[in-house]
Amino acid sequence: MRRGEEFELQSLTVRLLPDHSVAVKAYGRPVAGGRGAYVSFAMPDRPELRALVDAAANRAADLWRGNTGLG
Repeated sequence: MRRGEEFELQSLTVRLLPDHSVAVKAYGRPVAGGRGAYVSFAMPDRPELRALVDAAANRAADLWRGNTGLG
Protein backbone atom coordinates (compact mmCIF):
# COMPACT_ATOMS: atom_id res chain seq x y z
CA MET A 1 0.00 0.00 0.00
CA ARG A 2 1.17 3.50 -0.81
CA ARG A 3 -0.98 6.60 -0.44
CA GLY A 4 -4.07 4.43 -0.13
CA GLU A 5 -3.38 2.49 -3.33
CA GLU A 6 -2.40 -1.18 -3.46
CA PHE A 7 0.68 -2.13 -5.49
CA GLU A 8 1.99 -5.46 -6.73
CA LEU A 9 5.61 -6.02 -5.75
CA GLN A 10 7.73 -6.55 -8.86
CA SER A 11 11.32 -5.95 -7.79
CA LEU A 12 13.59 -5.07 -4.88
CA THR A 13 16.66 -2.85 -5.04
CA VAL A 14 19.27 -3.44 -2.35
CA ARG A 15 22.03 -0.91 -1.59
CA LEU A 16 24.99 -1.22 0.71
CA LEU A 17 25.22 1.79 3.02
CA PRO A 18 28.45 3.35 4.35
CA ASP A 19 27.83 1.74 7.75
CA HIS A 20 27.76 -1.70 6.00
CA SER A 21 24.03 -2.20 6.55
CA VAL A 22 21.66 -2.54 3.60
CA ALA A 23 18.75 -0.40 2.44
CA VAL A 24 15.93 -1.91 0.41
CA LYS A 25 13.33 -0.28 -1.83
CA ALA A 26 10.45 -2.17 -3.34
CA TYR A 27 9.04 -1.31 -6.76
CA GLY A 28 5.73 -2.22 -8.29
CA ARG A 29 2.69 -1.28 -10.32
CA PRO A 30 -0.83 -0.50 -9.13
CA VAL A 31 -3.01 -3.59 -8.70
CA ALA A 32 -6.00 -1.69 -10.11
CA GLY A 33 -4.13 -1.31 -13.40
CA GLY A 34 -4.58 1.74 -15.54
CA ARG A 35 -1.81 4.16 -16.35
CA GLY A 36 -0.12 3.87 -12.99
CA ALA A 37 3.57 4.53 -12.73
CA TYR A 38 6.23 2.13 -11.59
CA VAL A 39 6.81 3.49 -8.08
CA SER A 40 8.91 2.79 -5.02
CA PHE A 41 7.55 1.97 -1.59
CA ALA A 42 8.83 0.46 1.63
CA MET A 43 9.67 -3.22 1.41
CA PRO A 44 6.86 -5.24 2.97
CA ASP A 45 8.07 -6.70 6.27
CA ARG A 46 7.66 -10.38 5.39
CA PRO A 47 10.00 -13.16 6.52
CA GLU A 48 10.43 -14.57 3.01
CA LEU A 49 11.48 -11.16 1.65
CA ARG A 50 13.92 -10.61 4.52
CA ALA A 51 15.43 -14.04 3.79
CA LEU A 52 15.66 -13.22 0.07
CA VAL A 53 17.45 -9.91 0.72
CA ASP A 54 19.80 -11.53 3.24
CA ALA A 55 20.71 -14.34 0.82
CA ALA A 56 21.25 -11.86 -2.04
CA ALA A 57 23.46 -9.59 0.08
CA ASN A 58 25.55 -12.55 1.22
CA ARG A 59 25.92 -13.81 -2.35
CA ALA A 60 26.96 -10.35 -3.56
CA ALA A 61 29.54 -10.16 -0.77
CA ASP A 62 30.97 -13.53 -1.83
CA LEU A 63 31.22 -12.39 -5.45
CA TRP A 64 32.93 -9.10 -4.51
CA ARG A 65 35.33 -10.93 -2.21
CA GLY A 66 36.47 -13.07 -5.14
CA ASN A 67 36.81 -10.26 -7.70
CA THR A 68 40.09 -10.01 -9.59
CA GLY A 69 39.95 -6.32 -10.50
CA LEU A 70 40.06 -4.83 -13.97
CA GLY A 71 41.75 -7.69 -15.84
